[in-house]
Amino acid sequence: MSAFSLDGRHALVTGANTGIGQAIAIALAQAGARVTLAARRDCVETLARIPGADAIRLDFADPLAARDAFAGQDYDVLINNAGTIRRADSLDFTEADWDEVMDVNLKAVFFTAQAFARALLQRTARGAIVNIASLLSFQGGIRVPSYTAAKHGVAGLTKLLANEWAARGINVNAIAPGYIETNNTDDLRADPERSKAILDRIPAGRWGRPEDIAQTAVFLASPAAAYIHGAIVPVDGGWLAR
Repeated sequence: MSAFSLDGRHALVTGANTGIGQAIAIALAQAGARVTLAARRDCVETLARIPGADAIRLDFADPLAARDAFAGQDYDVLINNAGTIRRADSLDFTEADWDEVMDVNLKAVFFTAQAFARALLQRTARGAIVNIASLLSFQGGIRVPSYTAAKHGVAGLTKLLANEWAARGINVNAIAPGYIETNNTDDLRADPERSKAILDRIPAGRWGRPEDIAQTAVFLASPAAAYIHGAIVPVDGGWLAR
């Protein structure tokens, strides 16, 4: 069997109804994994593209939404992808927008990983967690204070969990997407000046596609990445190299 195969694996992908989560779910299935989709909305479109997949409804506005999702199940891959964003100048940013983003993008990431790891270790099984970080795990950005804080937190949390769980058979890593064509970047791509400024900075000369992230997730979830722990892998068209 190829070291890149996910045959026999069961993956839970959060935020799998669209965008990066949908692309990751499809790629995991193509690599041989059985996939369960988790989102606060219906995953009808994703289910239609993955024969044999199933779905559960989880709304990570409640950071403990997944606390009972893993008990008695056979998951050995977790993709922590669900996220949200709010944009406003820092002088105008509200507490409600801060809390909502931090709950979904950071607090839920930790408690979902915790519930997954507890169930996995109880079965004495090996597994992999792939968190979705961001370029803003390394940079500040503008007008997204809670998103930036949360994604810095995801990077740190990924390293901490790797330190604690690597020797127990759980690989914990993260992907830091660059500027990707998703719902979260609609406003940026609709602004000609902002979009041009972004494209001018990307050595690859294009916005990323969700599929660009998906194949990296397959790798990090596979046996080929068995000795990779605590890595934050930029998939950004060269943005950070500029």
